[in-house]
Amino acid sequence: MAQTVLAAGSGLPSGVQGAADPHFSGVLRAFAALYPARQLGGGALSVYIDGRPVVDVWMGCSDRRGEVAWTADTGAMVFSATKGLAATVIHRLVDRGLITYDAPVAEYWPEFGANGKSGITVSDVLRHRSGLAHLKGVGKDEVLDHLGMEERLAAAPLDPTYGTPAYHAVTYGWLLSGLARAVTGMGMRELFRDELARTLDTDGLHLGRPPVDAPTVAAQTLFPQSVIPTPIFDFVAPKVAGLSFSGMLGAVYFPGITSLLQGDMPFLDTEMPAANGVVTARALAKMYAALANDGVMDETRLLSSELTRGLVGEVDLSPDLNLGIPFSYHRGFQSSPIPGFLPGFGHIGLGGTIGWADPETGSSFGYVHNRLLTLMLFDMGSFAGLAPLLSNAISAARRDGPVEVPDFGSRFQGPGQTSPGDLAASSD
Repeated sequence: MAQTVLAAGSGLPSGVQGAADPHFSGVLRAFAALYPARQLGGGALSVYIDGRPVVDVWMGCSDRRGEVAWTADTGAMVFSATKGLAATVIHRLVDRGLITYDAPVAEYWPEFGANGKSGITVSDVLRHRSGLAHLKGVGKDEVLDHLGMEERLAAAPLDPTYGTPAYHAVTYGWLLSGLARAVTGMGMRELFRDELARTLDTDGLHLGRPPVDAPTVAAQTLFPQSVIPTPIFDFVAPKVAGLSFSGMLGAVYFPGITSLLQGDMPFLDTEMPAANGVVTARALAKMYAALANDGVMDETRLLSSELTRGLVGEVDLSPDLNLGIPFSYHRGFQSSPIPGFLPGFGHIGLGGTIGWADPETGSSFGYVHNRLLTLMLFDMGSFAGLAPLLSNAISAARRDGPVEVPDFGSRFQGPGQTSPGDLAASSD
């Protein structure tokens, strides 16, 4: 007997919108429990099996006051989960023969070869081994100037940490965008739309703030809005961050960093391909669905079979110089160092957002939300509770036959395009 799709008011937990395969009812109860009050934000979860959507749900609020409901087209800033999208853009360029993994970056971006960096390869950059993780004392104005940051990294000297795994928390995106710009003449904001959103036929993939006429609307990140004086930290942090071996602080800190998440979130008004992607869970899961299924999504090839197979890397337990713990990276994607936990690859973002693909089961998922610093202090690890439930539900759905859900959200829209049908779908 065919199973009925769970829907709002008909099987989904109270407050949850969208639809889901009944095998995921336990996952949805856990998901709903993460948003017990309107003032604690909102989020969305999407799951694909064999390239077909089986979960597409959302709940909660997208604003700080808890007054604006999350919708099918609400996007969240996903912090470092953006890195997986930027890496996929590079893989698309490799597939077309514009870039080779083992070639020096300077072969395509001649300015990058300055000051001893001529040997750094594309693969080194993708694997966080270029030695260029630290921000070297830049301020807020410099960080918001993405072209200036690309030039600064191109002119930087070779660092002693070159070749060692060291998480490039912020600089990673500018390294990839400088490389992509050198071979295409286009910035990453445009490439996200052209290479990913257009190819996958979804509006839900943006770098930075979506245009005002876009169906995708950015949620406000929940972050303290009051300015609390911290004179000792403000005095010490820049000095520590400027040291050669300042670890993660040197890779992420710059004066004024918190102000970029306040008010209308200036963080979204630049191109930071390591951190400021604004995406829907659906679009994130859809991209990883292609990577989990031989590079194909909806009969459209995102990546070649050969390249897609090469995205699965061996687990490397070498401690990361900045994170202090093992974190395997292969061609721009993370894999779990814990055997049996989260098989496959993808990328996690600050706060616990995540996009993931598992080629063994042909499954993928995307989880996004707008919480960063709230009373829900376990936000960063909140997905850990969903992961085993998801794994079990995916296995059960594959065994019994997955139940496909309706296609929510807006399809790709280029500049100036509007579609009444798409807008109607997004208002659900």
